[in-house]
This record gives sequence, structure tokens and C-alpha cells, in this order.
Amino acid sequence: MSKTAINIIQAICDSNLFKPLFRKMETWKSWIVFLKALFALSMNEDELALYRQCTGRTKPPEKPFVEAWIPTGRRSGKSFIAALIAVFLACFRDYRNYLSPGERAHVIIIAADRNQAQVIFRYIKGFIKLIPMLAAMLESEKTESVDLNNRVTIEVFTCSYKAVRGFTAAAVICDEIAFWRADDGRNPATEVLRALRPAMGTIPGALLIALSSPYSRSGPLWDTFNRHHGKDESDILCWQAATRVMNPTISQALIDREMELDPENARAEYYAEFRSDLEAFISEEAIAAITIQGRYELPPQLNITYTAFVDPSGGRKDAASLSIAHITKESKVILDLARRWTAPHDPANVVKEQAEILKAYRIKKVIGDKYAGAWPEQEYRKYGITYQAAEKDKSGLYLDFLPLALSGSVELLDNKQLFTELRSLERRTRKGGRDLVDHPPKGHDDLVNSVAGVCVQLGVLTRASGWLIHFKEMYDEMQGSKGQPQLAN
Repeated sequence: MSKTAINIIQAICDSNLFKPLFRKMETWKSWIVFLKALFALSMNEDELALYRQCTGRTKPPEKPFVEAWIPTGRRSGKSFIAALIAVFLACFRDYRNYLSPGERAHVIIIAADRNQAQVIFRYIKGFIKLIPMLAAMLESEKTESVDLNNRVTIEVFTCSYKAVRGFTAAAVICDEIAFWRADDGRNPATEVLRALRPAMGTIPGALLIALSSPYSRSGPLWDTFNRHHGKDESDILCWQAATRVMNPTISQALIDREMELDPENARAEYYAEFRSDLEAFISEEAIAAITIQGRYELPPQLNITYTAFVDPSGGRKDAASLSIAHITKESKVILDLARRWTAPHDPANVVKEQAEILKAYRIKKVIGDKYAGAWPEQEYRKYGITYQAAEKDKSGLYLDFLPLALSGSVELLDNKQLFTELRSLERRTRKGGRDLVDHPPKGHDDLVNSVAGVCVQLGVLTRASGWLIHFKEMYDEMQGSKGQPQLAN
């Protein structure tokens, strides 16, 4: 097809093309305005007003944007629009003049995980097969890609910078970019984009689009929004809009209920506001300072008394973990063992394995989460081990663990999973209440839960020991001085 044969709005309004895909066109008006802005198409006064509201700009666009970043609420239609843009760019643009013999242009869709990627890919395949003109272009179809007869491939990937290298990209669409997670717990968006941008360099007008519900005030989505939103001179479009602005069919009553349950979360999820209550719990530098490189596990010693903490699991989704530690004469907590049993697993077998480890360290009592009623207590009792439920929840344990870590009163093992989980923890500030600490969406904290638990348990003794040392030093000073010491008010 000719590069300038038709624009995306004309394709949407054409009964032979995309129009049948829209059940109620009037509910998509805001997305139509976004698309007009993205491709620098003319807008009427009402549309310009919405454009100014969502972009913070005062002037209409004079040329198509090279990038668009769209923080918008949940259920706003992001995945549908992402698929629509992908199909339009693949089928209605001609890239052959920029391709070498045998080379193909790729329209790449990147999602947080395979399930999300398949949501978008099902839309893409459905669009192409439903429209006879586009179905005629279909050359081959695979699990995660379709090849068209114009030397364009539409392909979906999960968020790995290694997987997206080596392609010639005509367009890249990043779905839910704020919630990407790599195996090490980081959001890999920066690395993925760094790998992709050179792939877009050989096709003029190659387009990058990032759509997501917003999350914390960090990462590429926040950084780009912070730099480019409301800047008329920028060639990067930032479009921020609440769920009901983009999709008026979503019930306001639903949003109101979510606001009552968790206002901060709902403002991000439905009003597209970046969360100001989230921050990293502990820095990488602080973790590195208390991690003993090359120390992976310490064997049991006869002259040491050990303490254990467990994080039980039902075995279906969450991992189980066991951590063992002891205190030195210098009142420092030493982590001896930190093991994790990934899901799925048989919880009874995990308890049996843990009991053997506990026996090697001469431990007859473990402390753990208030999990699944009396199940852990009964299961550990089979092996002569007493199970005691922790007084605090995991958030409380993390908050008590932090001063131990920052004061250097803990020595951690060189454990990649522990480092990842610790670094990923997020602190949520609450007005009028204690802060909450938890893992991010799609993250894990199974191992760090037991590590923090055992360190805090021993930290209580560390603090008590510290007070005894303090009073002993004070007593010795009093005994050696002339006269009675004067205590400060």
C-alpha cells in the first residue's frame, strides 16, 4: 500500500477497514483525539481542548511525533489501541525502500509477560483476519508473530533486552511499561529501550509508543513524563488521562469503591496519577555494605546458638523459605543460611527438608508468619519442632530490619535472590499511621521475609546486649570517678 494512501482516522472510519471493530464509536472519542495528535492530524475546538487537557500543551502539533508516552488509567482501552496502531503501521506503511534484500521490517509489541503479550496479539490476529483486505496480506502466522506480504512482521515479545536485539524496527509499542519486571526484580525498560532505539534508526519516522497505568515516580515512564509533559517544543508526546476520560463506559461507582479501599492505589490505577507515597526501601549501596562477598552459607558450629525464621507456603504460587542466624560476642547478627523453595512444591516435603536442616543446627523452635491457621504448627510438631507465630507482620519486620542494616549490625550472605528481593522492596508512606513495606507488583519477598524475621528476632537481643554494655560502661565510670556523677536532666 502507498505510504500516504490513507491516515489512521480514515482507516477507522472506513466500513471496509477498522470501523466494524468499534462497537460504539462515540465511546472512543478521546482515543481518536489522541491518534489525531500522534499523527498531527487536524482537530476541532473540542478536540483541541481535550488535547490541551491531556498533554499540558498550548499549541496543536505541527508534525507527527517520534515517541508517545501514555500514562492512563486501567481499563481505558490501552491494549486495543496498541493493537490497532500496530496493525495500521504494519499494513498501511511501505518500508521496502529502507530494507536490504531479504530484510524485513518489524512492528514490535513488548508486554510485561506472555499472558499480557497474548492479549494484544489476539487483538492483532483478530483485526487482520476480520478485515478481508488485510487478511489477503497475511503470509504466515506463528504463535507470537505474523508475516505480511509487504515484508513486514508483527511480533510480540516479553520485556527482555536480549530478545529484541538484531531486528529492524519500523515501530515499537511497549504495553504496561511501568510494570515490567526482569528475573532480578528490576524494571528492565531502560535496557530494553536502549537495545531497541538503534533498531529504529534506519527507518525514517519509526515510532515508539509506551502505554501504561502509572506507578511510582521512577523509571522511564515517570522520567519521560516529567521532562516532556506540557512542553510545546518537544517531539515526544506525553498524554496523561484518567480511565473514564478515555473509556466512559467504566462505572464511576467501581472507581469510588476502589478509592475508599485504597486511595493512593486507586488514584494511580484509575486517575493516572503517579504515586508519591512510594520510595525504595533500602539502597543497593546499603545492601552491598552488609553483604559478605563470597560467603554463601555457613555450616553449623558446636559453640554457637542459632535462631531460625520460616516463611511457609501452600506451595502453589509462593515460595517457602528458611533463614538461620546467630549473634557474635560483638552483638552483630550473622546470617548463616537462607534457602528458598520455589513454587510449585509439596509443602509437607518442604517442612521435612527444613526439619533436617534445623536438626543440623540444633534448633528446636522456629518463628514464622501467622500463616494458614494451625497448619504450620501441626506440621513442624511432627519433627519435634515448636512453631511460634511472629508478633509482627512482614511490613513491621522490614521496618525493624532497616535500622539494623543501616547501622551495620547485620552481615548477610552473598545470595542473588536475597539481594534482588531486598532491593525491590518499596516503602509506602501513610499519613497518620505506620509506613507499609512490600514487594512491587509481580515481585517477590519470600526469602527476604524470613531473613528480616530472623535478623529482627536476634536484633532484639542485640539491642538488649547494647544496653547492658552501656550500663556496664556507665557503672565502671562511676566507680572510677571521684564524687558522684551528675546525671543530665
